[in-house]
Amino acid sequence: MSAATHPQPVDYYPYELTVLIPVMNEEESLRPMLDRVCDALKGLGKPWELILVDDGSTDRTLLYAREYLGREGLDLKIIEFQRNFGKAAAYQAGFDAAQGRLIVTLDGDLQNDPHDIPAMIEELEARDLDLLAGWRKARQDALVLRKIPSWCANRLIGWVTGVNIHDNGCGLKLYRSSIIKQVQIIGGMHRFIPAWVASVIPSTRIGETVVTHHPRQFGESKYGISRTFRVFLDLLSVLFFMRFKARPGHFFGMIGLVLGFLSGLIFLYLAYVKFLLGEDIGTRPLLLAGVVLFLSSMQMITTGIVAELITRSYMGSENAPLYIVRTTHRKEG
Repeated sequence: MSAATHPQPVDYYPYELTVLIPVMNEEESLRPMLDRVCDALKGLGKPWELILVDDGSTDRTLLYAREYLGREGLDLKIIEFQRNFGKAAAYQAGFDAAQGRLIVTLDGDLQNDPHDIPAMIEELEARDLDLLAGWRKARQDALVLRKIPSWCANRLIGWVTGVNIHDNGCGLKLYRSSIIKQVQIIGGMHRFIPAWVASVIPSTRIGETVVTHHPRQFGESKYGISRTFRVFLDLLSVLFFMRFKARPGHFFGMIGLVLGFLSGLIFLYLAYVKFLLGEDIGTRPLLLAGVVLFLSSMQMITTGIVAELITRSYMGSENAPLYIVRTTHRKEG
């Protein structure tokens, strides 16, 4: 979902990399996780920052995080939510605050390995990608409760969105800041970030790479795909915004035309029965069905027209650009 009010790409970034970690009640994992990040990036050779988003923790997560504010060589920023707003909001807050040319996200439960980050940066640049998603090929999770639902969800997401990656739910992802800042992550849509990114860039600029995945050592998962029906509902929203955001009239219009066609068939049949066979049709349930289908058809078509008017008014506002320029090339000299 494009975010018209979000910052546009810039040419200068004070940091080469922003590490973004959303956490909620991860007091046991926080210290070793931050130590691992610092150890993994000590050889980066370029300035980097760490943004920690505390999503309404009720334990000592925030207290432990503050201990690292004065750590030598660590540029740490802590964003504290007033209450729990969810992982999507935590990602969005981190993306908005990030000042790195590249942004890498990882979970705060020690299951992602920060030592994969340098290799991911090299691969993203070598393959000229805008998003490199981690693939937990050797996933260390329960088979029935996590692996099987995740496998089904990933196949369905790929089929619907056209973005075919193996592991949409992996928290370890590397983005170009100029691209991810054009995307707004709302609701539970953090599960579909590659699909949202594909709404502003070609899907060929999205890749994946195998990353390390460790068993969870402490606590319980807060953000996993625990309820499959939510994924299906969110996926319908993704499908609508990816395909019909700029032309909602086509979506409602197609439904209206199908309903209208069915009502037309019913009326033709009833006309044949009435005028050629001479039978009474006034009490037939089929007549009521035809009328309901006709009214529903008109409602869908008019809804599509209203949606088109709203969309065009939005697209015509100064905050909603009709296009986004990636870069401009000029002849040197």
